Amino acid sequence: MNRSKITKFTVDIPSSIRPLSMTRASPSRWSTAEFRFYYLVFMFAIPLMVWLPIPLSMPSHSNYQSFRDRLTPGWMFGRPIDNSDAQYSSFRNNIPLLTLAAIAQLSAKFLWTRLTPKSSTDLIPFNIIFSIFAIIGLHGANIIKIGVILGLNYAIAKQFCRSGTASKLGPILTWTFNAAALFGSEIYQGCPFSSISKHLAFLDSFQGVYPGWHVTFNITMLRLISFNMDYYWSRDPREESKGNNERLSTEKERQSVPHPAETYSFGNYLAYVLYTPLYIGGPIMTFNDFMWQQRRPLTITGSAIRSYALRFVICLLTMESILHFMYVVAIKDTRAWLGYTPGEISMVGFWNLIIVWLKLLIPWRFFRLWALLDGVDPPENMVRCMGNNYSTLGFWRSWHRSYNLWVIRYIYIPLGGKRNSFVNIVIVFSFVALWHDLTFRLLAWGWLIALFIVPEVVAQLLLPASKYEKQWWYRHICAVGGVVNVLMMMSANLVGFVIGLEGVRYFVHELLFTIRGVQCFAVIVFCLFVGVQVMFEYREEELRNGICRRC
Repeated sequence: MNRSKITKFTVDIPSSIRPLSMTRASPSRWSTAEFRFYYLVFMFAIPLMVWLPIPLSMPSHSNYQSFRDRLTPGWMFGRPIDNSDAQYSSFRNNIPLLTLAAIAQLSAKFLWTRLTPKSSTDLIPFNIIFSIFAIIGLHGANIIKIGVILGLNYAIAKQFCRSGTASKLGPILTWTFNAAALFGSEIYQGCPFSSISKHLAFLDSFQGVYPGWHVTFNITMLRLISFNMDYYWSRDPREESKGNNERLSTEKERQSVPHPAETYSFGNYLAYVLYTPLYIGGPIMTFNDFMWQQRRPLTITGSAIRSYALRFVICLLTMESILHFMYVVAIKDTRAWLGYTPGEISMVGFWNLIIVWLKLLIPWRFFRLWALLDGVDPPENMVRCMGNNYSTLGFWRSWHRSYNLWVIRYIYIPLGGKRNSFVNIVIVFSFVALWHDLTFRLLAWGWLIALFIVPEVVAQLLLPASKYEKQWWYRHICAVGGVVNVLMMMSANLVGFVIGLEGVRYFVHELLFTIRGVQCFAVIVFCLFVGVQVMFEYREEELRNGICRRC
């Protein structure tokens, strides 16, 4: 394989391209004896990792009956499918409906552009009208609740964030109101009309195809805050002059450069917050970015869309294959891992994490593909495969990237950024955890992530690359650190999104406090060391091709 083509496996992001003169890369190691040995390890390790969960998912396995009821008829080779993950199954089961919705929206837009003057901003009324009908179909009468929240949030922006009154009161009210709306809707399960007044109870019968409007409101909340804060900052006279920039060639510029005051109108606000392709699950765009793309549409080539669509299909089929041959979600949910070997237990955890990655990546790429077809380019949410991460900081730059960009812009930097780095990281991940769900498990996950970032930051201070990267041992010390990072990140995400604290305790006991477990753990650490070395070289290859993804 042409080494330069290896980098094509990772999806492109606009900010990753650098002139070759700006990148520093070491000579290629792909053909060295060291890496030939690594290839040999890969030849044995990868097939074994794939194979280990498969016998556990066979009807002949003694634990199969424990989770058989969670399986449903599949379509691959006569095997059942493990469609028991509620979050992913809700998307998977509705792919046909979502596809029809995308076709309807794109077709309606095509007709609209033929009937109206050719101006990019003419799409704002179309987006508003279509979005309102789409949300009525999706949430039924609950659109009234959404409308009330949107109206109150807009009133806060215009009353407390406008020119002449811009003060800290605007952001404080914005955050307080949206936090109350988010947590209130979650605690009261969408606040049924009957709980407001018995005279409104009849509205509860108009539910739409997806009554749980509060489930997706956490995404909507991010847009509400984005509008208010972008408007608030745009009223700063020092920022207003930036809007005269005609280039706006980068994603970062579109996010940060403000618009004229009249752009922050109620119509544009509705079009942004309710934009159909991204309404349900993102990716998240800032108001500034969305409106710059409305005012100055980007050129999105057909080849780029076809390539992205192919990536989506490959990921979808990969997920289907995993769910048909590895019933690790059902095993995890029924705790059917009792009696498994340490190696089998570790692979149940690993493949559950792969499924977590895919179950988020697939919907995000579906909605982003829809937006690309509509002429809007939102940030890519998943830059790298979950298994291609060794840095805790880099992992969070590439995982749910649009959310990471949002958090940096609206929380981390306003709190002082690197000036109060650790405190801000704790605050950020506490918010991230509570934003996902009001549970102690996720709060523990957030604190673990904040804690696990510390060793990497300390190591960077003690062993800076600028001073030691030419030393022969530096890469290997970094690889050891990468192994530690991988183990910590896997542990934290198993706690937060897979098996919780109790499950992780059991896994740790089996891996570290039994003879077979210690032997297995030693093999895992060795394989991770090899994997991290290959990850290093993959990123060096990216640099040789003028690509710097910073993750």
